[in-house]
Amino acid sequence: MPNLSPTGQQIVQSLANRYGLSNDAVTHMLIAVYNGNGTMAQFSHPEFCGSGQWMRGGMTMVSDLFNNNLKCLVDNLCNDISNELANHQSTPFSGSFQSQSQNGMSSQAQASGQMGSSNSLFVPDPSTNWWPKELGSPTSVGSQNSLRYAYFADSHRLAVTTGGTPWVYDTLDHQIGGFSQQQGGGQSITFTSQYGTVDLSTLPVVSRDGSIHPPPSAPAPSMTVGPAPAPAQNQPVDNAPPSASNESAATPESREDVIETLERLGSLKEKGYITDEEFASKKSELLARL
Repeated sequence: MPNLSPTGQQIVQSLANRYGLSNDAVTHMLIAVYNGNGTMAQFSHPEFCGSGQWMRGGMTMVSDLFNNNLKCLVDNLCNDISNELANHQSTPFSGSFQSQSQNGMSSQAQASGQMGSSNSLFVPDPSTNWWPKELGSPTSVGSQNSLRYAYFADSHRLAVTTGGTPWVYDTLDHQIGGFSQQQGGGQSITFTSQYGTVDLSTLPVVSRDGSIHPPPSAPAPSMTVGPAPAPAQNQPVDNAPPSASNESAATPESREDVIETLERLGSLKEKGYITDEEFASKKSELLARL
């Protein structure tokens, strides 16, 4: 049972005085309405003659079927509680659709209304707000088996955990509507958005296990081997035709430069910075100088 905050205790005391009920009875009804997303309640307390049900704008049922005064009291009390909850609700009640697929069989489950929601009438449960504090209040939260998620639509962030430190993803332009977990030969997590069913692994990771995950580094530009720099304007230009010895062979220094360049090109290819075709082209060009 959640603990009441000082504000919650004051409201319970005020409602108890107004309706002539004990604090325990009002607290019991407060939690029942909260668990019903502020619109319905299932309760069982001696001061309400046992069990009963309430639905906002609908029927109120009590065990004493013909006790209209009791029905009126329950309806008025629950409406007042519903209004107080709405005024103190800091995150939306969760009603996110959840689904699960196992071995080709699909089952559906609805996330409980109070899961992950936050209301200042109650003392926050540290285990409830498991996502990083800097993300603020989620748009929706939910869980299924070991999977828990919190979606932050305004900041385009999604926190997911399966029991450990959460991973935070950049949701890009996705408008997430629900999650599913595939189990069988392997496990994968998918979500639905305006683009259909998307695998969670396709989203960029912002932080992993509490540590900032750096974005993938940009590939280094391909190394280009070009012609020798043009001579300076004031440098005399030798217009004489090159000798045969200059055409047939390179000097020892130029051979070393070519070999060193080839080695650097090979290293760039191994790291994926240049393609095999680019490497082969530059290699042929360099070997032609030897």
